[in-house]
Amino acid sequence: MAFWTAGAVGLMIAYLLGSIPTGYLAGKLLQGIDIREHGSMSTGATNVLRTLGKWPALAVLVIDVLKGAAAVLVARWFCPWLASQLSPTPPTAAELQVWVPWMVCLAGIAALLGHGRSIWLNFTGGKSAATGLGVVLAMSWPVGLGTAAVFGLVLAITRIVSLSSMLAAVTAVVLVFGLAHPLPYRLLVIAGGLYVIMRHRANIGRLLAGTEPRLGQSSPQLDSTP
Repeated sequence: MAFWTAGAVGLMIAYLLGSIPTGYLAGKLLQGIDIREHGSMSTGATNVLRTLGKWPALAVLVIDVLKGAAAVLVARWFCPWLASQLSPTPPTAAELQVWVPWMVCLAGIAALLGHGRSIWLNFTGGKSAATGLGVVLAMSWPVGLGTAAVFGLVLAITRIVSLSSMLAAVTAVVLVFGLAHPLPYRLLVIAGGLYVIMRHRANIGRLLAGTEPRLGQSSPQLDSTP
């Protein structure tokens, strides 16, 4: 019972961390605008860059990455501690070894859903790439660094953020299977990667049509799916 209670609390915290509407708050605080009414209508760092500028976008990017990392840390450290406090018999090391990776998996997914479907924004939000990177970095830093490296390389070559994000998601899946990781971590990266790619479905159409804007280009109101 203690495991279930701690797990439920951890998932709720992970979702609420992910759902912090960083880009939306930046628009309101800096220019008094609803960023969902500008550019691509997304609350992510790319739309913040096009709408508000470089430094607000950098701040949003860093905070979004930290949201994902914090969700994993909650699952890895807070949930076991809470379970030990709620249970008259503290969980054994063997139980934690089995239980914690599954909690990390579910907390990571909850954070991604929170970012893309924020309760504070009527269940709209960003495309979850930055939050996903934070999840992967906290889950496994080698996978996270490899993912970030591919994102940076593709962005430097193409200057297309959506393509960089999707190829980074694919890279994370390849790396998590190429390195030794428990099954829950692999399931998390597969589910998270698919989710990020699905959130970019409108971008995929524009990439195929050759109309996807590059970094630094002004962006019209591209679509109504943030």
